[in-house]
Amino acid sequence: MKKSFYHIFLFVLLLAFGFGQSARAAYIFIPMDESQANHLKAYGIAFWILQNGGEADWLLNYKGGSFATKQIANIESECVVRGVTYQIIADAQYTAILSQIADPEVNADVVKLEKAPKIAVYSPKTKQPWDDAVTMVLSYAEIPYDIIYDDEIMSMKLPMYDWLHLHHEDFTGQQGKFYAQYAGAEWYQAEKAENEAMAKKWGIKKVSQLKLEVAKRIKEFVSGGGFLFAMCSATDSYDIALEAEGTDICSEMFDGDAQDPNAQAKLDFSQGLAFENYHLHDNPFEYEYSDIDANVGRNVPKELDYFTLFDFSAKWDQVPTMLTQCHTRTIKGFMGQTTSFNDDFIKKNVLVMGENKSANEAKYIHGELGKGMWTFYGGHDPEDYQHLVGDPKTDLNLHPNSPGYRLILNNVLFPAAKKKKQKT
Repeated sequence: MKKSFYHIFLFVLLLAFGFGQSARAAYIFIPMDESQANHLKAYGIAFWILQNGGEADWLLNYKGGSFATKQIANIESECVVRGVTYQIIADAQYTAILSQIADPEVNADVVKLEKAPKIAVYSPKTKQPWDDAVTMVLSYAEIPYDIIYDDEIMSMKLPMYDWLHLHHEDFTGQQGKFYAQYAGAEWYQAEKAENEAMAKKWGIKKVSQLKLEVAKRIKEFVSGGGFLFAMCSATDSYDIALEAEGTDICSEMFDGDAQDPNAQAKLDFSQGLAFENYHLHDNPFEYEYSDIDANVGRNVPKELDYFTLFDFSAKWDQVPTMLTQCHTRTIKGFMGQTTSFNDDFIKKNVLVMGENKSANEAKYIHGELGKGMWTFYGGHDPEDYQHLVGDPKTDLNLHPNSPGYRLILNNVLFPAAKKKKQKT
């Protein structure tokens, strides 16, 4: 009898000790709904955890796409220093959240963030007269990246990276079609000379041919398992360059000889990632490459210019769900050399993730190529409606909760996620 009592007492004691240990186990929970003071820097915290050998959970569709990780003092300190809202919750509380998310009736899921991707930004070394939204938000969120350009890609250094962003760029070799306004500008002439010198260095006759070779190597990078993100003119000019291979679409002021009068008929739409059946704008004095850009003839007042994010199944379509995590589904529009994409020219296998249906335009699209993935995002700067050459750069301290910039950082972070096999 005494022995039995002793065993019961020991069992209760061990049980109590276990509950005590469980109660002391805790998680750092970083909400990403409207309660978050700085959404952009919260992504930087998630990236910092991975950089330092930790892991984090991305709670898809739970309070705006929140993050959670085991409580460690230096992570708390980092949140405080960066001004990121967080909560300490007990293990039992976190288990309850996971149970709620696991409910088949709830459109939410958890992905494990395991390894920080190595990031490259494709950008000229010389200073540009405009600003790149991606480099600005990476710097603001304190996410490290390397600058690479044609030389590095031609030197086969791109496979060293997991994720590539394309700078505001013209892959067609037409100098951004800035000729009419800026042909005499010092920066324009310097950039032209730099591109021509680079082509000569690699034994290539024309800048357009160099850019095509770069575009093809980027395509190989994606097909081999890389992640590509492009904004503004780097989206449509990239596809046009690939689809115009072997055809001269540049006027004499760009490459020294006339463009092929039959260039339109010679386009091979099978070579690009996103667009088909569009029409080239071959006037060298016109600031447009083609009618892919829905800005051609666009009549959307600024106060009504919004696009809407689609909802995806978090449990079945994790990639687009990750890419559309936000604290709002309606986001204000913004312009660029390529503002948005005409729905009529988007390939059928491309996934539209954000659109302005009334204007027949997509803003945010995604696709797969081989083992890799790509995302195109129309417009130049999510917090500068119409950024012009020479305008001051955006101060992100004034926009720490920008939903438009959140989409960029979703793309930066999602290569770190351990992904489930998608629905077929």
